[in-house]
Amino acid sequence: MKSYVSFKNIQKTYDGDKLVVKNLNLDIAEGEFLTLLGPSGSGKTTSLMMLAGFENPTQGEIFLRDQPLHHLPPHQRDIGMVFQNYALFPHMTVAENLAFPLSIRRLNRSDIKEKVDRVLDRVKLTDLANRYPAQMSGGQQQRVALARALVFEPKLVLMDEPLGALDKQLREHMQMEIKALHQALELTIVYVTHDQSEAMTMSDRVAVFNDGIIQQIDRPSKLYEEPQNTFVAQFIGENNGLLATQAGSEGDYYRAALDDGTMLRALKVRPSSPGRKIMLCIRPERVRVNVPQHQLPAGSQQISARIQQYIYLGDHVRMLTEVAGQPGFMVKLSAAEVDPGWVAGNEVMLSWQERHLRALDAVLSPVPEQMTKNTDVPDNSQAA
Repeated sequence: MKSYVSFKNIQKTYDGDKLVVKNLNLDIAEGEFLTLLGPSGSGKTTSLMMLAGFENPTQGEIFLRDQPLHHLPPHQRDIGMVFQNYALFPHMTVAENLAFPLSIRRLNRSDIKEKVDRVLDRVKLTDLANRYPAQMSGGQQQRVALARALVFEPKLVLMDEPLGALDKQLREHMQMEIKALHQALELTIVYVTHDQSEAMTMSDRVAVFNDGIIQQIDRPSKLYEEPQNTFVAQFIGENNGLLATQAGSEGDYYRAALDDGTMLRALKVRPSSPGRKIMLCIRPERVRVNVPQHQLPAGSQQISARIQQYIYLGDHVRMLTEVAGQPGFMVKLSAAEVDPGWVAGNEVMLSWQERHLRALDAVLSPVPEQMTKNTDVPDNSQAA
């Protein structure tokens, strides 16, 4: 499949010293919904702004439909843009806001009215055409911003944290609306967010940024089930990490020694050599508690743990345990699975299938506290 947008060897620095984006190579397919996900300062928004034309690359080139963009100002790139703060003109009505990008493209009045009426109908705002932004709710203003990005019928739409100012229920509703418009209008969307649940819900692919580099780019299910490093494992969903020492290789698995001498097998993901520290990562929902030995499926392993505390969350319980002297190992259980005899300080046996335990790099990259934890495309699409 041919690339619709291509970043080629892109670097960006603002001060001539620190690179905000480092050697970015990324191909985006036509009709794809690609999300750039990462913490503040990771390079995702800068990458979007370079595609939009509001920032210039320090090095490298960006192509749209195989044509370089560096010589085109933003308004000539035929790209729709939606911002978090909506960027609506307060002195203009909804209809006037939508007509503005058409008027600067010098369309005649009848064509402008036809296109404005059509897009108002698409986003269900026809009855609000004569209102001003201050007379509308946040969700309605966001629909207007989306309509303005679509009114001149671009095939590429860029969205920078467009739902960040909305409450949870409205944000989830708008996610579905944007995804429906993407499919109905066959748009190519590049979407920036720091909210991982938003990225997982909406995207065909997600590019996880950190420190100016794409750490991994893949379908949401692959990012969750098969993270390629500890940053992705920690950033996408919840993750348990056990620090261990690589103690040998057995086919697709490493033998891993915990500090108390316990030996485990973990799937090889990142290369390592004997004696090196590795991080063993597993999702909390993959862990089971006190399963009798004879009921364990083939390829399972067990380890003793001490209960630290429970966190009750209504539909499920999170049980924090200490494993091999390492605290904070989480097990996610339904409330019905919890045994009344499991109390803080008691020992339990944890088990999982060894294919779910992944051997990654030993250093866990810190994820900022403010972070919300909460389709095949071309094979030549790649991370830097």
